[in-house]
Amino acid sequence: MSEQRSAELARAPRVGAWATLDSPVATEQIARTGFDYVCVDGQHGLLGYDAQVRALLAVAAGGATPWARVSTNSAAEIGRVLDAGARGVIVPLIDTADEARAAAEAARYPTSGGCRSYGPMRLGPHFGATPEETDASVTVLAMIETASGLAELEAILDVDGIDGVYVGPYDLSLALGARVPFEDEILPRLDAELDRVAAACRERGKIAGVHCADGEQAARRIEQGFTMVTAATDVASLRADMQAQLGAATGAQLEASRAY
Repeated sequence: MSEQRSAELARAPRVGAWATLDSPVATEQIARTGFDYVCVDGQHGLLGYDAQVRALLAVAAGGATPWARVSTNSAAEIGRVLDAGARGVIVPLIDTADEARAAAEAARYPTSGGCRSYGPMRLGPHFGATPEETDASVTVLAMIETASGLAELEAILDVDGIDGVYVGPYDLSLALGARVPFEDEILPRLDAELDRVAAACRERGKIAGVHCADGEQAARRIEQGFTMVTAATDVASLRADMQAQLGAATGAQLEASRAY
């Protein structure tokens, strides 16, 4: 990604949503609500590659920036979601700078020092006139969600072609010693580590991303210094709203359960 665009993304907070369901209509409607981006989840989402293609088309149709989380640090998978129209890629379980470097190279063509295979199946705004122009519009984030990744945070951020990191706080809380995600005893340490992530990104002018359970938590993370926050997930929002509507109709107080 170009240094100018990277700096812009690192400065202004972006608020996004997460798509896990194979429903292009629902995904398009989410994108139309005004989120800056919608990320199609190829790791824990219920979508195969065909469904991811449809979801990325729906996100673009709805006016948000299409992102994708791949299931693994695979050059083939990273290339496929970019070919399908993703403008940004989130790569999970990055433990080392070498793994981060492999992800960054998978997202760029050889003309930019990468190894992405050239196959512009969907010509559009995500493909430039030259491979280098295309590379300039691609954003790559390494997920920080393991003890090893947290220990190597600065080295991962310093990899050329890594535009920032995206924290998976559920896995990270387990990596920090919680028996279940967000166990009370681990929250002070988790919050301190999130402060560290935000500061390290800010020092380097890179994107500080984090997954959030809801909009209130996303607002707190923005105050903490994060510049890319996911504030809602389709299946969790659907479940929470259905429970709320059922409670309103029956007068019952229903506890909303959230997967994210």
